[in-house]
Amino acid sequence: MIRARVLDAPLDAAEHEKAASSAQAGAVVTFSGNVRDHDHGRGVLRLSYEGHPSAGELLRAIAEEIAARPGVRGVVVSHRVGDLAIGDPALVAAVAAEHRKEAFDACADLVDEVKARLPIWKHQFFDDGTDEWVNCP
Repeated sequence: MIRARVLDAPLDAAEHEKAASSAQAGAVVTFSGNVRDHDHGRGVLRLSYEGHPSAGELLRAIAEEIAARPGVRGVVVSHRVGDLAIGDPALVAAVAAEHRKEAFDACADLVDEVKARLPIWKHQFFDDGTDEWVNCP
């Protein structure tokens, strides 16, 4: 199972875990990257993500790279766009693999690759009335 989506809708880590799971997998590792209330010592009120039209296609390519690893049996990953509140998941990933080390390593690498390569930009709104754009790759 490979699924990769860029969505303007809430993300559910449990749904990702279930979708990635497989009878051949002895481990499923799930990651949820949530909006926090601070960034570099500044209070964050909310944020918004905007994605390049190619983001979905690139997310799929990254998921396929991870899924091609030996022992990996499922990769499900989604990134939000649009407005998010504190605590909302912005990036959710689940990787199923035959063994736990494969699952942990693949999930960590998946998240790192998404953060490094996905053309999605974050617009943060701070409690002091300022805002800033944070660039992706």
